[in-house]
Amino acid sequence: MKNLIILVFCLAAVSFSANAQKFITKTGHIKFFSESPLEKIEAHNHQVNAALDAATGDFVFKVLEKSFEFDKALMQEHFNENYVESDKYPNALFSGKITNIKDVNIAKDGVYEVNVEGKLTLHGVTQPVKQKGSIEVKGGKLIGNSKFSILLSDYNIKIPGAVANNISKTVEITIEISLEKLM
Repeated sequence: MKNLIILVFCLAAVSFSANAQKFITKTGHIKFFSESPLEKIEAHNHQVNAALDAATGDFVFKVLEKSFEFDKALMQEHFNENYVESDKYPNALFSGKITNIKDVNIAKDGVYEVNVEGKLTLHGVTQPVKQKGSIEVKGGKLIGNSKFSILLSDYNIKIPGAVANNISKTVEITIEISLEKLM
């Protein structure tokens, strides 16, 4: 009986220490921005789900396309119906790794530069992604930031000729997430 209690205690301790390295959020923020000579387009999504295993660097996020909000309702409608086709492709996904996670001391407040590699799936197309970003450790939370650009054509997002001058061929994406330790 004593050995069983010790075994249960050890398993609980191992389980707790494994979870102590996992961080999640359901309220991350992604902004995209494009600028052409005729128009600026900006949208925000504050319903980004993300998870990071700080022990391995494994990192994933999922974005519901219909959750992007625009200043103009017509832009939002065109985005969902004509460009990302959110009924057909409801989510954007990233699955990858922070390759230098060992450089991030999650026990010490500070800002750490990170390298992220993985695959981004958007509009049904998956492309390799390799970007730089930062993780700020602050009061037990991990605050991740990155900014990068993508080519719409890389994800088979077509711009109709009638509005080709209104929409940039590249989109700048800014990611801001605040991850909390999974309990």
